[in-house]
Amino acid sequence: MTVTLEGVSKKVGADLHLHPLSLALQPGTFNVLLGRTLAGKTTLMRLLAGLDAPSAGRVLENGKDVTGAPVRQRDIAMVYQQFINYPAMSVYDNIASPLRRQGKSATEIDAQVRRTADMLRITPYLGRLPAELSGGQQQRCAIARALVKNAGLLLLDEPLVNLDYKLREELRAELRDIFADGKTTVVYATTEPQEALILGGAVTVLHEGRLLQTGPTNAVFQAPATEECASVFSDPPMNVLEAILTNDRVALSDGTSLPLSAHDRNLPAGPCRVGIRANHLTVLRRSDRLVPITGRVELSEISGSETFIHLRHGNTTLIAREDGVHTHPIGSEIQVYADPDRIFVFSTAGDLVAAPQGRRGMLRNIA
Repeated sequence: MTVTLEGVSKKVGADLHLHPLSLALQPGTFNVLLGRTLAGKTTLMRLLAGLDAPSAGRVLENGKDVTGAPVRQRDIAMVYQQFINYPAMSVYDNIASPLRRQGKSATEIDAQVRRTADMLRITPYLGRLPAELSGGQQQRCAIARALVKNAGLLLLDEPLVNLDYKLREELRAELRDIFADGKTTVVYATTEPQEALILGGAVTVLHEGRLLQTGPTNAVFQAPATEECASVFSDPPMNVLEAILTNDRVALSDGTSLPLSAHDRNLPAGPCRVGIRANHLTVLRRSDRLVPITGRVELSEISGSETFIHLRHGNTTLIAREDGVHTHPIGSEIQVYADPDRIFVFSTAGDLVAAPQGRRGMLRNIA
């Protein structure tokens, strides 16, 4: 199914939840909506589903205007972050319900229900009621019911958030294979940049109701069009520093000087802003080319097998990622190391000028 949004916006009272945007989803593609909480992802999902009508603009499916059409008249399936199942029906009957409405034979229904249940690891629970399942199992039941429908448009609103870590990781990888046949157009909402990268496909980055950038997921990650998009598509948000660009190097406000790499040479001299992702600031100096940046520790945040070090550098807080579990005394001065080959250069207005791997913005001037 081809889905096209033309100048769509959504206003609730005096609040504009979704600024005017246009977007085209090609048939059989996997599309990720990436944005923080309140970015507008669920609002956009509800407009795609027909649960809400846009305040302005049009929604088209295969070229047909369905802006005012109710959800029951659309070829869609949707899975919410909070699982929704029929409480009086067994897991088997929950999954089978869309197929029965489609008039499938009992043999075909049984085969599809069991195949989908096996894929989602819920075959042992087919005879149970949803209330007899754990939260994660109930969510898998809801996902199975949506998958088995084989709708032209499948909307997944953070569907894995209630699952345990191991199953979430497994299903992320499997979802790509499930939709590899290109029969269904999929829209998947997430707050996690890493999840967007794992899922691949195309990404639409949203922030505070605005569409920042859309394109192939890896391409947008490697070359975010703006500083704002780079911040959303980095976890933790990209570090950004004021700098001055000269002919052969970029100087930070504290005097730290980074030599220019191939991707940022021949740019016009002048003020700019330098972006460095947290995983490109290291505590260990693994190469002579890495440049030290000094800061005072504000916090050592341990997350699983990683430590995120928050540093005060001048008027800016930097975040560096360190493998393993480490503690750094608050207030202590340490050095982290930046790789000049991995820095992004933005104009003072926040537009991308140069990105690693030779991807450049289209600006002629930095200021």
